[in-house]
Amino acid sequence: MVQMNLFMFKTLKNDLPASIVVFFVALPLCLGIALASGAPLFSGLIAGIVGGVVVGALSGSKIGVSGPAAGLAAIVLTAIGTLGGYQNFLVAVVLGGIIQIVFGLLKAGIIGYYFPSSVIKGMLTGIGIIIILKQIPHFFGYDAEPEGADSFIETSGENTFSAILNITDNITMGSMVIGLIGLAILLLWDKVLSKKGKIFQIIQGPLVAVVLGIIFYVVTQGSNLGIAQTHLVSVPIPEDLDSFIGQFSFPNFAAITDSQVWIVAFTIALVASLETLLCVEATDKIDPNKNVTPTNRELLAQGTGNIISGLIGGLPITQVIVRSSANIQSGGRSKMSAIIHGFLLLISVVLIPKLLNMIPLSVLAAILLIVGYKLAKPGLFKKMYDMGWKQFVPFVVTVAGIVFIDLLWGIGLGLLVGIVVILIKSYQNSHFLHIEDKSNGKHKIKMTFAEEVTFFNKGAILKELESLPKDTYLELDVRKTRYLDNDIIEILEDFAFKAKERNIDIQLISERGTVENPDSFIEFFKLRPKSA
Repeated sequence: MVQMNLFMFKTLKNDLPASIVVFFVALPLCLGIALASGAPLFSGLIAGIVGGVVVGALSGSKIGVSGPAAGLAAIVLTAIGTLGGYQNFLVAVVLGGIIQIVFGLLKAGIIGYYFPSSVIKGMLTGIGIIIILKQIPHFFGYDAEPEGADSFIETSGENTFSAILNITDNITMGSMVIGLIGLAILLLWDKVLSKKGKIFQIIQGPLVAVVLGIIFYVVTQGSNLGIAQTHLVSVPIPEDLDSFIGQFSFPNFAAITDSQVWIVAFTIALVASLETLLCVEATDKIDPNKNVTPTNRELLAQGTGNIISGLIGGLPITQVIVRSSANIQSGGRSKMSAIIHGFLLLISVVLIPKLLNMIPLSVLAAILLIVGYKLAKPGLFKKMYDMGWKQFVPFVVTVAGIVFIDLLWGIGLGLLVGIVVILIKSYQNSHFLHIEDKSNGKHKIKMTFAEEVTFFNKGAILKELESLPKDTYLELDVRKTRYLDNDIIEILEDFAFKAKERNIDIQLISERGTVENPDSFIEFFKLRPKSA
């Protein structure tokens, strides 16, 4: 524990700048998701603060960031009406957190390992595309839809594409100008200045863009480029301490006997847990340091966060891919970046809400456009196509589902197609892995893979590899293997990266001979003859 704390403070030079970027990404999303949920605006900020400070501290993820999630907005909106008010709904949030803790104690976190890699990559790409599509109107000053929405059909009555087509009739000139300036600064910082000196790495481009956005708003007031309040961040401004405290809501526990409250609680727990586990899988996949997040601990952390959020009037919390990917892209190294971002939200809404309300939404849209592009780079489509139809079809279905319906539907459709593909091309072999202890004074383990190994076996193989002690000699025999799922190959690739730190030597035995400590499992298996 002491070593972990020292590591977190050692990486503060990376985490502090990253936390500022995550703060600017999280602020409009917290407010927008609260608005889309039909909840008080302050409830979104509460969830963001609790997700950063409490869940960030308890989670085992080094780079994951939690807060209110767009995927739950429709559930929240319906539940508030069904349960007869927001205070009754908060009871469901608290109970949902308790149910999540039970999930964690029952070790339900392993479910996350059974989502195929193609669906996870499709989720990342789909979210990247939807971020770009949803932020384009905000970038031009057309703010009819709240920030953070991810459904194809929008609350304004438009859909994702019709909103973009209607931009030309709704451009706010000042918002567009400062949006373009902000985007130019972000690109300049990312491509040029960040490589010129440490000062440009400490002071992040998004911070400069936001500061210029505030200055632009102040200077242009009353001119043709002036920006109206409707196109700015809208943080609630309390007049005094009593009015600030009055923004908190508390559960009406008299409603705990209502069966509908328990149904909503279980729905929140199930959906929030699935979103979190999927986000954990996705963030671990794009983490440059290949950290493995303990999923059961994550459920315990999320459950605790939801209990606290519900008790003080906050929305339900999940780990969120948009904030997490912004954290990774900005160089976050430890959980300190998530925790600091939570404190920044708290400090800013208490001390400088009027200053926050001078930030143009178009500048924050520019930041999110960069985040979205990095998640959905066009080259990934070609890469997935080259990997074969078994990877490409679930990937494309997931992307299409997210863009044309919403996040949960996209993941569900992608998973369904992924399972069908696997059932068509292979079967689950219960004898997929044979382990033989050949130790004679030194740890020597032999693992023999069966003829067919699919993503259904991912969790068990990952568990066995993670349990290997240090200073082990691992013989990995794949001579009988005719079908090895891409998910398993990626697990082996990530394990080879971590094995060097644990002094584990790997001997790969295949029909082509024996390889000591292969440089890349992905490259090795590319060269193998494809199965029929």
